[in-house]
Amino acid sequence: MWFLVHKWTSLVSTLFLLMLCITGLPLIFHDEIDGLLGDDHAAQLEGPASATGGLPLDTMLAAALAQRPGEVPLFMAFSNDTPLLTVTTGPRPDAAESDMTLLFLDRATGRPLGPAPTGGVMDVILSLHTDMFLGLPGMLFLGAMGALFVAALVSGAVLYAPFMRRLAFGTLRTGRSHRVRRLDQHNLLGIVTLGWALVVGLTGVINTLADPLTAQWQNGELAAMTARYRDAAPIPPAEYASLDAAMRAAQDALPGRAPQFIAFPGGAFSTAHHYAVFFQGDRPLTQFLLTPALIDARDATPTDTRDMPALNQALMLSKPLHFGDYGGLPLKVLWALLDLATIWVLWTGVMLWLRSEPGRIERRIDEIASGAAAGAAA
Repeated sequence: MWFLVHKWTSLVSTLFLLMLCITGLPLIFHDEIDGLLGDDHAAQLEGPASATGGLPLDTMLAAALAQRPGEVPLFMAFSNDTPLLTVTTGPRPDAAESDMTLLFLDRATGRPLGPAPTGGVMDVILSLHTDMFLGLPGMLFLGAMGALFVAALVSGAVLYAPFMRRLAFGTLRTGRSHRVRRLDQHNLLGIVTLGWALVVGLTGVINTLADPLTAQWQNGELAAMTARYRDAAPIPPAEYASLDAAMRAAQDALPGRAPQFIAFPGGAFSTAHHYAVFFQGDRPLTQFLLTPALIDARDATPTDTRDMPALNQALMLSKPLHFGDYGGLPLKVLWALLDLATIWVLWTGVMLWLRSEPGRIERRIDEIASGAAAGAAA
């Protein structure tokens, strides 16, 4: 049974997993590649981190909107390392992602740095990696392929156990046929990369659920936090309260934390009546966990603060872990090497299947399992 599980989960998912591994390789180094392409605005700036100080937020927002006349603010995001500040605008509060414009600004000086480039090679690679240009259906499909990958890993580990009873760990039978040598390479690299592959596979599956999990949070926690505003009319952008006053109220509600981004009223991460100020954790292990403070956008008074649900927290942790963003360049290099090893495991698996005799591997698995069982009984 385990052989059939491993065979068919691998066969169904392998081509898509090869695509994910190949496109994931440059995405591991997206920051470094952006720097080489001249798209890393943060490298050009000096001064205090935009999350902790600089010019007033109202001043920065006005500078951003001056670049996009007639549009409204959707998000403002901060950096904990540089003065870089970003403002996302759109034609209306509920604008689609394709209609949004990301603007870079220097909070230390107020200088606009222009809009983010669109349609570059990294954007194409990211879209292919996340949803194959198909939106939510593509994301969910790749999530299913990730689940099959996890099943293939577990079943492969179960099948490897009988081989370990007959051969020393890491044995490569170089004097045998090309097929046996390829099988040994497939098994060895597969078991060595098993833990990493499980982590990347599981986090990849969780990442594909980002839109459904966000919608669940909106309909659950966010709706409960803002129940008394349910029947209130949306606040027009012209009547938004001071952003600096809203930030002070949020920081009073969640002291000692650094803000990561502000969601303006009307978007998926807020309501039609609130600024949602998201703060990150105050320790290295919790820096990717976000807690929102909802601030009334009409008078900048606090409404509520709550931790995100467990599944949403898992999503926040899985994104940086999936691409090795926790430990700087050394961890990214390790991630890349393990990614290359996984590509080789997938490729050798395809070659083994294409060049196999019908029933030969099944018979060999049965022989090894029977021999191991007999040895254990003796």
